[in-house]
Amino acid sequence: MSPHPDASRPAPPDAPEPGAPGAAVAPEGRLRLAPWAGLVVAALLVAAAMLVPVVFDWQVWARSERAQVSGQFPPLHGFWDPKVGIGTVPAVVLAVGALLWSFRLAERLPWRWLLVAAYVAGLAWIVALALVDGEHGLTRKLGADDEYLPTARATDDIGAFLTGFVDRIPADSEGQWPTHVAGHPPAITLFFVVLVRLGLGGDLAAAVVVVLLAASLALAVLVTLRVLGAEGAARRAAPFLVMTPAAVFLGVSGDAVIAVTVAWGIAALAAGAVTTRWGPRIVWSGLAGVLLGLGVLMSYGMPLIGLVCVAVLVLARSWWPLPIAAASALVVVLVFAAGGFAWWEAYPVLVERYWHGIASLRPASYWLWGNLAALLLSAGLLVGAGAGAWGARVVEVVRARRGGGATEDTPRTRPDRDLVVLLWLAGAGFACVLAADASRMSKAEVERIWLPFIPWLTLSLALLPRRWRVPGLALQLVGALVLQHLLYTSW
Repeated sequence: MSPHPDASRPAPPDAPEPGAPGAAVAPEGRLRLAPWAGLVVAALLVAAAMLVPVVFDWQVWARSERAQVSGQFPPLHGFWDPKVGIGTVPAVVLAVGALLWSFRLAERLPWRWLLVAAYVAGLAWIVALALVDGEHGLTRKLGADDEYLPTARATDDIGAFLTGFVDRIPADSEGQWPTHVAGHPPAITLFFVVLVRLGLGGDLAAAVVVVLLAASLALAVLVTLRVLGAEGAARRAAPFLVMTPAAVFLGVSGDAVIAVTVAWGIAALAAGAVTTRWGPRIVWSGLAGVLLGLGVLMSYGMPLIGLVCVAVLVLARSWWPLPIAAASALVVVLVFAAGGFAWWEAYPVLVERYWHGIASLRPASYWLWGNLAALLLSAGLLVGAGAGAWGARVVEVVRARRGGGATEDTPRTRPDRDLVVLLWLAGAGFACVLAADASRMSKAEVERIWLPFIPWLTLSLALLPRRWRVPGLALQLVGALVLQHLLYTSW
């Protein structure tokens, strides 16, 4: 993938950052206060989501069971379970190492070696956190009866699987699908069917494949940034993307496969948008369409990732990949329809099952904001600070483009490329979350359901001032360690 023509060599460590003194958009008091305001709001939101059900004896049905479960821990789909496991020491060592060296290495390593280091560190972080739950930390959920893998093992005829898929979505249907199979289009289950056919259908073998894929999620986002001409922003974001608290859920959830599929689809779309040669443009755009089409056939919520795709095309100043990618994605959807599964027929049936199930008990008056608290526990509280920084910098960019404060002696300046890319992509990520939340089709369990959106939200952390870097990463790492050691997260 070739970088955007605006891409340049990474800035030296003492170069001004987007929105920092010396950059195109100068900071003001609100740029210093906005991250703190965002962090405080995030902390209060999470605290309220934890305490309100307890203080007011409000049954919000955080877990799927219809019976009261001792030790429930809303807003997460988990319960209180303090523990120490074989992954504890490696996880702590990785966290300390990240605080000591990650930002320095991200600034100085050659690009290819940065990607290698990011992959290895991300893989180690995911595995170490999973092993806090012991040797079954990676496998306990993937092999559960309500997950994809048992259904994949029982699938002998893919044609019959697709043809009868919609009929088995309703909860009262004969041979109804398990919860997660019914709640997703069939492509994610077929992914595990392929693993079974390849001899990788055991719990551990499938878990290893999922983890190996999940560790590439940060790489897809880093590549997208560099292709769009924002390598400096990619280097600043790398430690946050790699050492994310979402690793608690990435290594043990099939949703990690969905997140990786759409992230690499977006990276391919960026590559198709910046190239000027028609051959590579067709190839990259076609690949993007295939991956994004598969993403839509893995999760009913993935059409929302189109907001990030639009942001990529705006940043690349090219709409030529859109018809190619859209046509490729449509081909994927129509192939599944020809095989017996029509997305547009299945979705209304799934909505009916959803509202006849646990969703009917989960109060929207809690989950419309409780979802955001669960997301913050998965993405990290620092995303609240990132959202504050994002909002403040958007205001500054708008003011600068309107010519606010410009004179003959101090002419209006344009924000640098890194800043523009970060604002668009992080903003698209925030928009995805708000749209998903407003749909009310994601009441609870969003700590894993919204994994595909989290990397794009995390980009907002690259907008934080340099002095926030190490303390902010420490907050993220401690949050992940505390979450994994004190709770049974169910995933």
